[in-house]
Amino acid sequence: MTLPRRIPQRLILLAVVLVGWLVADLARLHGVTASPVYLYATGLLLAVGLFSSTFGIDLAQARTDRRLILLAVTVGVLLKAALIAGALFLATRDPLFLVLAVAVAQIDPLSVSALMSDERMSPRAKAILAAWASFDDPVTVILVVYASAIASGSFGLAAAGPASGGGLVHYGRDLLLNAAFAALTYLAWRTLRRWPAILAVVLIGLCVVGVWQFLMLGIAISGLYVRPAWLATVVPRLTTWALFAAGALLGLLLVNGVNLPGGVLLGAAAFGAQVVVGTLLTRGLNRTDRIHLALAQQNGITAIILALRLETQYSGAVAIIAPAIVVTNAIHAAANYLADRRRR
Repeated sequence: MTLPRRIPQRLILLAVVLVGWLVADLARLHGVTASPVYLYATGLLLAVGLFSSTFGIDLAQARTDRRLILLAVTVGVLLKAALIAGALFLATRDPLFLVLAVAVAQIDPLSVSALMSDERMSPRAKAILAAWASFDDPVTVILVVYASAIASGSFGLAAAGPASGGGLVHYGRDLLLNAAFAALTYLAWRTLRRWPAILAVVLIGLCVVGVWQFLMLGIAISGLYVRPAWLATVVPRLTTWALFAAGALLGLLLVNGVNLPGGVLLGAAAFGAQVVVGTLLTRGLNRTDRIHLALAQQNGITAIILALRLETQYSGAVAIIAPAIVVTNAIHAAANYLADRRRR
């Protein structure tokens, strides 16, 4: 595994996506999303990403700014999604952007983790950004379900597959199931952690149930307390391979085409929304930290997997979200470079 350590992860991911694209084109692979295995595979990848995001949170540091973090992952995510969706719906009149806006409203925790050695941000700003990026992922996943229902029911967005629905009773039941799942994992952790082998078997069984029933919020919550020592080395590797697997699937679907104009609009809107929300929420921090938090928007594994899931309902979701991820990350690199250069 020496080669992946020398090559930047983003370059490896790009290569994996291109290989998947080439394989799909040569083999003329179409209709991948219709397979039942596809749904379970994307659910498993999303579960790995969400668990990893909360597993890596430094809870002691996060408690210091818990009010700001809570606002960021609730009001902040909602406001970002509303800004992105509103701007793009007014510009295009396409209700699909109401759903895609939520899919890119979160900040990628894997990308943020690479910034933790950056000396330009204070330890406080790093803790805020790490917790923000970790907690907003499961919130985004829940909001995507709601956004899909609203776009399909109120704006007439046609779904290529089974659209989300069921009303408030359905969503209330899902929240209760997620809470029950989180309670079960906590009970298993508290009672079985003296017997690691038994605990591992029980947790794997619970994970299978969680993926099967798509209890992603419950899985993410479990990452806050299910923290055996041996998982500390397993989770980063598992997350990296989940990212590459998601990239390969993304490449397979990109054979159907890329919507570059839509992707540029979505990516630019996502970054702009973070600038607005980050500036509003970080009053009281020093100027340098405020700038870095306002320019912190990056998309990665969660946005990729949400694109893979949404493609089963809305054909063309991957064609827009894939270039949007590239655009957002490119703007992030350029904006932070210019901000640092100006500060120096």
